Amino acid sequence: MSDSISRKEVIHVANLARLSLSEEEELTYTGQLAAILDHARDIMALDTAGLMPTAHPLELTNVFRPDVEMPSLDREEVLSQAPASEDGRFLVPRILGEAP
Repeated sequence: MSDSISRKEVIHVANLARLSLSEEEELTYTGQLAAILDHARDIMALDTAGLMPTAHPLELTNVFRPDVEMPSLDREEVLSQAPASEDGRFLVPRILGEAP
């Protein structure tokens, strides 16, 4: 295990995140976070001068289809299948869980 992060620092980060860790979890996460930080340090050590930044390792091309107007479903038929509707629209519960 590397000394890239101490158990005390893991406990501090857990407290900031409002997490309660057992002693076993503290040891486990100290090792796991140390491995992650060591890997990040290895990546930071790579010479990337002259490399273009990328958002994806493979070149991507969007595939677009023509926007063609097509007939849609009948509103009344669709709303007849809904548990509740009102004024030609679906009636759904309020966000805070109140009944419609």
